[in-house]
Amino acid sequence: MKIVEIRPELHLILLGFGQAYLWNDAGALTLVDTGIAGSGADIAAAIGRLGHRRSDVKRVVLTHFHEDHCGAAAEISGWGDVTVLAHRLEAPVIRGDKPAPPPRFTDEERVLHRDLGAHLLPAAPACRVDRELEDGDAIDFGGGARVIHTPGHTDGSIALHLPRSGVLFTGDTVAHVNGQVMPGVFNLDRAELLRSFRRLAEVGAQLACVGHGEPLPDAHAALTAAATALPG
Repeated sequence: MKIVEIRPELHLILLGFGQAYLWNDAGALTLVDTGIAGSGADIAAAIGRLGHRRSDVKRVVLTHFHEDHCGAAAEISGWGDVTVLAHRLEAPVIRGDKPAPPPRFTDEERVLHRDLGAHLLPAAPACRVDRELEDGDAIDFGGGARVIHTPGHTDGSIALHLPRSGVLFTGDTVAHVNGQVMPGVFNLDRAELLRSFRRLAEVGAQLACVGHGEPLPDAHAALTAAATALPG
């Protein structure tokens, strides 16, 4: 586990597989995603190293149902007065009421999925969802976060825009790998994902916190350039 300070109020927690973001509002903590099952101990340790207790986590926002993003949500939801939020279309999968639809791999993605060992990740334990989100909803952290529905990676994938700070949490709609900004892989509908990617490029964010890879400073320019280069 590694902690990266992005801003005094925002930290990236790099986990064994996947990553999570921690936002601090005067001691009230919000987690965006949780890594794979079993990541709770590392997240708790990171919170402790930053001078907080795990009971300071007040909400967990899940960008989508994949196991490397919601795997530890069930554990963290039991740390105290924690509200778990996800899009309405993701909630039945996260709760365990509905099976997760598999990605529609390209041939290249099928090889990448195997090489990354993603098929070996532990399943995410079922987790309650206390609040089901829709496009345009507001969440009370970071001066007011706006939910942006970004279907494509999964049907109910979301991004979060914090206009006051210029921060955008993209989920897996955007990746930043080896210095390259790109749409995410392992999608349900790639054409829909590309439309969502273009929508995020129009937000005008200063900083993009992506689902995989390093956060993007000067996000608007980087996302605009990447969106312009997309096919179609």
